[in-house]
Amino acid sequence: MSQKLACVVEQVIAHGERVYTLVLRPERRVPRFRPGQFLHLAVDAYDPTGFWPESRAFSIASAPEERDAIRLTYAVHGRFTARLEQAAVAGRQLWIKLPYGDFVVSGSRETALLAGGTGVTAFTAFLASLTAPSAPVTLAYGARTPELLIYRDAVDACVRRAPSLRAIYFAEQQATAPVREGRVSVGAVWETLADPLHADFYLSGPPAMLKAIAADLASRGVTAEAIHIDAWE
Repeated sequence: MSQKLACVVEQVIAHGERVYTLVLRPERRVPRFRPGQFLHLAVDAYDPTGFWPESRAFSIASAPEERDAIRLTYAVHGRFTARLEQAAVAGRQLWIKLPYGDFVVSGSRETALLAGGTGVTAFTAFLASLTAPSAPVTLAYGARTPELLIYRDAVDACVRRAPSLRAIYFAEQQATAPVREGRVSVGAVWETLADPLHADFYLSGPPAMLKAIAADLASRGVTAEAIHIDAWE
């Protein structure tokens, strides 16, 4: 069952190019959720006697064990996030309702995660839960610049803890090794997999990326059942 909670903005981290991470402190512990699920966030106050205000869905970037705080990351695209950029200041009250969604990585067999920009937040909780041994997992994570790979340090910590995890980084601009120049590509991931036609693929990022990668996977013979898409925009 989803719950509606008032939250105080505890911290706002500006990453540049209008990309932000919010740390929210809820009025009580958040309900249990699974890695990959999302929440709805509203800027306007919620009146329990009325309707839920305008909101937008955001992946929950924090781990399910962190129930006293919620972390999410967003880029400003469109009217709602532009308004959130102005409203989400330290001490401001926002409202959330959660959990929602079934974009949950099973991890039962070889898995490839392809993330663009803030879409990586659909995977951060799953990666934090990985332990050794587990089925092989490859993360391909891209952003416009290396500085906008804002979860890279967290991912690297997961790689050190779970040897079954491999991470490949991409940047469209200013890339230097080991970050590859360009966008997340199926080809770069495909060559790392032991048996790509028997792997699961999870995609999260901008709509154009999702469409292109899903088409590429299908052209290589990957079945529709093995392609999982988190359409977060």
